[in-house]
Amino acid sequence: MKLTKEQWSWVFYDWANSGYGIIVTTAILPIYFKSVAQTSGVSAANATAFWGYSNSFGTLLVAILAPFLGALADYPGFKKRLLLSFTTLGMVMTLGLALLPPSQWQWLLVLYVLSVLGYSGGNLFYDSFLTDVSDNDQMDQLSSVGYGFGYLGGVLAFILFMVLALTHGFGHLGSLAVARYGFALAAIWWAIFLIPLARNVHQRHALSATHAPLKQSWHRVWQTIAHLRQHRGLAWFLVAYFCYIDGVDTIFTMATSIGMDIGITSSTLIMVLLAVQLVAFPCSIFYGWLAQKTSTRTGILIAIVVYLLICLDALHLKSVDDFWLLAILVGTSQGGIQALSRSYFGRLVPKQQSSEFFGFYNILGKFSAVLGPILVGVVTQLTGQSRIGAASLSLLFLVGLVIFWALPRLAPDNS
Repeated sequence: MKLTKEQWSWVFYDWANSGYGIIVTTAILPIYFKSVAQTSGVSAANATAFWGYSNSFGTLLVAILAPFLGALADYPGFKKRLLLSFTTLGMVMTLGLALLPPSQWQWLLVLYVLSVLGYSGGNLFYDSFLTDVSDNDQMDQLSSVGYGFGYLGGVLAFILFMVLALTHGFGHLGSLAVARYGFALAAIWWAIFLIPLARNVHQRHALSATHAPLKQSWHRVWQTIAHLRQHRGLAWFLVAYFCYIDGVDTIFTMATSIGMDIGITSSTLIMVLLAVQLVAFPCSIFYGWLAQKTSTRTGILIAIVVYLLICLDALHLKSVDDFWLLAILVGTSQGGIQALSRSYFGRLVPKQQSSEFFGFYNILGKFSAVLGPILVGVVTQLTGQSRIGAASLSLLFLVGLVIFWALPRLAPDNS
């Protein structure tokens, strides 16, 4: 598939914010937070739980706002304006993380929650732009390329961060100096690679302009909810997506904390995370190819089964080798399941209301990310073992698998 300039510009937004995803969310802040929290007297289990709760609260905020913001973005000119506004919030809050002293671990969580709001809000509008930059035949491959290059961009941003840290003689990844460097670099990387989208990507599908967009957006959200039975197949897909994406997001946000709980060093965790990103790059693109050769439904089913096996195998998670194996398995399907879910949904939605419907897509994804970390946190605290908390996510993948398996009888696959 040969991409146009506009499509490459859209792809590079995923490249842009993936620096935040790997440096802040996955690699640096979890390690740094657990270090400063435990120094302040917080137990390892409670630090893991607090990290999960903060992720839940941040995604809850954007989940509440998502349908209304999506409906507003469907009016001419609003989609890009909202994307840029939320992205700016995320970048500013990321820079703000570098200014806090290590003793203020509670405030680290507050600024992190606000950065999650900006990051997640920006992704809502980015996802809905998929219907503007591609047609139904291109969606699987373009969505997969977006996720694939996002992972590659995250790896390159992290490698640049490590080079700068080593060049300046900084110490371990939990140190304040390294954290400040990482947060600043993530924000700058985000800003630079946002430029192509800001210049070249345009909203092509929109509703008629209105003099009262805020009021009309609110009205449309409730109207869509009231008439959701008219979109029966779409609604059932969202239920299945709610279940399985819960586990996907939770594994991503909690992996570092769980690894530390079983005694894996921070340097090893970083190597594992880089390996996962590198594996995810070609595998995400492979899932796009697989969907073209078989169907989008087949690709999603395969990815759900892989994740179900990962959660069940987490019960045997005891060593570094066990963690490596599970991490590589995650890398094979993480991008694929997200990319194909996005393109599957993009085919089902009315194009002029894509942002509104992606708002519902986002709210279910984010509410699932509220419940998943809480589930892991509660089970971890009750059992004192992170691996049992991780294994508890298998229930969510199983429910999602059953519903999605039945989905063709409710909404034939349009791929």
